[in-house]
Parts: sequence; C-alpha cells; structure tokens
Amino acid sequence: MQRRLPFALSALAAGLLSAGQAFATQLTMYYPVSVGGALTDVIDNLVSEFEQAHPEIDVEAIYAGNYDDTRVRAMSALEAGDAPQLSVLFSIDLYELIEQNAIVAFDDVVQTDEERAWLDSFYPGLMENGQLDGKTYGIPFQRSTIVLYWNKDAFEAAGLDPETPPENWQEMAEMAAAIREASGDEQWGVMVPSTGYAYWMFQAFAFQNGHRLMSEDGTEVYFDDPAAVEALEYWVSLAEEHDAMPSGVIEWGTLRQNFLEQSTAMMWHTTGNLTAVRSDADFDFGVAMLPMNTQRGSPTGGGNFYLFEGSSEEEQRAAMTFIRWMTAPERAADWSIETGYMGVSPAAYDTDALRDYVDTFPPAAVARDQLEHGTAELSTYQGGRVRRALDNAVQAALTGQMTPLDALSQAQREAEGVLRRYAR
Repeated sequence: MQRRLPFALSALAAGLLSAGQAFATQLTMYYPVSVGGALTDVIDNLVSEFEQAHPEIDVEAIYAGNYDDTRVRAMSALEAGDAPQLSVLFSIDLYELIEQNAIVAFDDVVQTDEERAWLDSFYPGLMENGQLDGKTYGIPFQRSTIVLYWNKDAFEAAGLDPETPPENWQEMAEMAAAIREASGDEQWGVMVPSTGYAYWMFQAFAFQNGHRLMSEDGTEVYFDDPAAVEALEYWVSLAEEHDAMPSGVIEWGTLRQNFLEQSTAMMWHTTGNLTAVRSDADFDFGVAMLPMNTQRGSPTGGGNFYLFEGSSEEEQRAAMTFIRWMTAPERAADWSIETGYMGVSPAAYDTDALRDYVDTFPPAAVARDQLEHGTAELSTYQGGRVRRALDNAVQAALTGQMTPLDALSQAQREAEGVLRRYAR
C-alpha cells in the first residue's frame, strides 16, 4: 500500500525543490551564428547537457544574430545595467571591449595552478586575438580559418586533376578560367565573398603576399602598402582579366548555397561551414589550404568567450566553470564535428572522436593544419570603424568605382584619422 505524505509535508518538499532551483547561480550568455547549419540547436543541447551535470548553475543562452548584432546586444545590456555574465563575441572585439571596461581578464578569476595551466592549453595561434599586455581576455570557442572548397566533378569536367587544388594565385586564376570556359560560361571558376567580412578575405590575400595589415598593439594599420595594393589588384583581376569570378560584390550569406548549387567550382569561406557543406553537397568536393603567392596564409577568425564586468565573484566562477566545460577536449571535438569549426586545443584532436573523424574525413583537419601559416585577424581600437573603411575600399575596387590604390589610400586616411588618438 502506497503511503501518502501529509499535505503540509508535500508542500514543504515542493517549496524546498523550488528554493533549490532559485539558489542556482543564474548566468546569461549572448552568442552569434554566422554560418549555415542548425548551430542554435547544438548550443541548446550543450547547455542542457551542462546543466544536467551542474544543477547548481543555470545558463540562459541567447542567440543574438551575427557577430556585430551580438556585440551591440551585449553592450546595450551592459549600458542598461543588465550585463550578461559571459558572451561569445568576435575575437577581434578585444580592444573595444577593454576600452569600454566591459570585460575582465581570466587571469583575475583563475585561482589554482591547474586553472592557470588551462589558460595555456589552447593553440597559440588562436590566442593572439584574445590576449593583451600579458593577460588573457578571450578563450577560443567557435574559431576558424578561411579555406578553399573545390568541386572535384567540375575540375574533372574541365580536364583538371580533381584531386589537385590550386597551390598558388596563378594556378587558381588559370584553373578558374579553365572551368569557366569548359562550362560554356555556365559555371564560375571561383567566388570570394566581399560582403559581411570583406576585410577578412582581403587580409588573407595581403598576408599571402607577405604583408600584415596592422600593428600588434592595435594602434596602426598599413592598408596602402604596395604589397596590399598588389593583393587587391589580384582579387580584382579574377573578374576583370581572367573572367573567372563574377564582377562586383559577392554575398557572404549566400555563397555556400552558390557552391552547393554548383554556380561556382571553388569558393573561399570559413571552415565553420564545413559540416553544412558535407551534409548538403550532392557532388564530390575537397577542402584545401588557401593558395599562396609569396607565402601561405590565412587570418584566424571566429568567436571567443568573454567574462563581463559587473558580475559577482560567484557568477564569474560559475561562468568560468561553464566555459571550461564547453572548451574541454571532448566538447571541443564534438563541436568541431557538428559544425566544422576547429577543435581549439591539441587535446581535442587527441580524442578518439575527433581522431577517428579526421581519419574518415581528412578535410576536418585542414583549418587546424593551416594554423601553422596563420596570422591574427585584423583587430584595432575602434575596430568597427576601421574595418568598415577597409570593407568599403575592397567593394569600391571590386565594383570598379575606384582603383585598388585609390581605394586603399582612402581607407588608410580614414583609419589613421580614427586611430590618431591611440598612437604611442
């Protein structure tokens, strides 16, 4: 016979359960999505799994749009006195976040040697945009490099070796032109996006030409250097001289679909699209490091975890517990497999899951291997304004409104005006 608790005791038990839930540390996190696939579902599932393992912490994960949208949302909440305890924001937002006293260094939150060792467990190339003056402010999460996707069927149809992507700029132009001609002008040879993150693509071209666009302290840029001008001239030539790429701007947001629909045989895009491309492509494709000119290279990209000012010590510790859980090797491996983003630590690639995945699908290792040839993404004080000047210059050159030299010279003048007060 089942015995019933007296009503008063049942009410007390329910009250204690409710109180226990109320005593959980409450965290709010904003995060962006800038690639294809159901990433919000992946985040929701991870948060749910974390909360089951840590019932003392409750995480409200709020999808806030793209990277710029998410920064605006988080900063607006901060200014309104309702700051999140943590967020995933652009790795390149570091200078602006520090200038606005928005974030705290992880060094000021860690307490043990084991926690300090954790700060050193990530790929150094992914930490460049997250550290300043010897302190760590950003922990890598959804991190990427730009990679080359190519359609092997299109290569074969054009008489090219389907297993051999272009090694350098000249080969990419020639292969792309050959594909365009072989298709009877029905398919483009290559597309490089010039909306959304035009500066990122341009930085890759410039770095492949041996040029860094900014100083390490975020106070200077070098947009009009001859090597940078030559890089933009090459990008423009893909359309104007080689008829291998559409003239004008190419949309970031629709380029993945262009590739899947075989409107282009090659595309430059983030490795964060890798899993979505693999899932949806009905043709054989490959992924390679970007072609070189004087050297190989791609800037890193993507988002870092940040801890926000205004949180209590208890909230900061809880937020760090969540971030450590999310970036643990097993989760980093699962995240990489689910999305295409890189596993952010060498330990992630030592897990059975990611090791086996790379063995069966080698393109999953391309972005990681390209880190050897990587550089920090363009990041400066007043970064939004500086990047906007460069984006406008790239688009002006690609649309024929200005020569690459004139466009980059104008961007340099605008950036110098913005950065003048930060000169050291």
